[in-house]
Amino acid sequence: MLKLNENRLVKVAVTGKVSPPLRYGTFEVDADGKGHSLPSVGGIVYNVKAGDSAFGWRGDHIEPGVSIIHDDEKRTSSKNQAFHFLTCIGNEVEITSGPAKGAKGVVSGMHGGVEHVLVDFEQRVLDKLNGDEKFLVRAYGQGLQIAECPEVFCYNLDPALLKKMQTKVRPGGVLEVPVAAKIPAAIMGSGLGHPDPATGDYDITTQDPKVVKRLGLKDLRFGDFVAVMDADNTYGRHYYEGAVTIAIISHSDSFVSGHGPGVTTLLSSKTGKIKPVMQPNANLAKLLHIGRFRTR
Repeated sequence: MLKLNENRLVKVAVTGKVSPPLRYGTFEVDADGKGHSLPSVGGIVYNVKAGDSAFGWRGDHIEPGVSIIHDDEKRTSSKNQAFHFLTCIGNEVEITSGPAKGAKGVVSGMHGGVEHVLVDFEQRVLDKLNGDEKFLVRAYGQGLQIAECPEVFCYNLDPALLKKMQTKVRPGGVLEVPVAAKIPAAIMGSGLGHPDPATGDYDITTQDPKVVKRLGLKDLRFGDFVAVMDADNTYGRHYYEGAVTIAIISHSDSFVSGHGPGVTTLLSSKTGKIKPVMQPNANLAKLLHIGRFRTR
């Protein structure tokens, strides 16, 4: 069993609301110069869930479930940044107003730039939402440490989720982590260079169909745990040979140059003290029985 500092972490309440769908213009141009006018980020998405494919949707940067935010008018405010930072993957979310008051969900992803937190709810709850709800997140996880693995940094990760990820500590402080895919750092795009791995995401670029096919990227699903190889996210997102970062697929593919499925950082080791092990079922929805794999 992992030795975690969970009893010393601060659990704090943060509140949010539905972030309405956004549109940035009449057409967005893809990497081949073609224009598209399609759904994009935000809102209550009824039919795209954690566990579904991150590819093939008639949309761009689609966010599964409910996209919530503290203040959609002041996305870069300190209050909104705190909401986005403190919330962690796996945290419990409770609806505190509206027809579905009292229902609970799970944080399944984060999307930087728009500063959205993505939440999975049961279908019957989604069908009750009116868009004016308030949400309480019991934010817990930032500052998490693994005693046996001092060179592995944790971000955006609820301790209870880490315990369920079937990780193993190997000699030398190496953490073995099941992943659904390994992604070379060379194809990481939008979000690369951002100094804060404790918020948002960065994108796997998918503009080269040969690379997409060779790496099997179209098999990626929302909620998949992936290893970004030669990527150091300990104090920002950059290339570093030998480093390994574990992340989770948060939003869908994109046709925009330099973009693609977004991954949110969970674990990172500059010194390569993470050993990813391929496991096709390494997915948040399967692990927690939510989204497309909900059992109740």
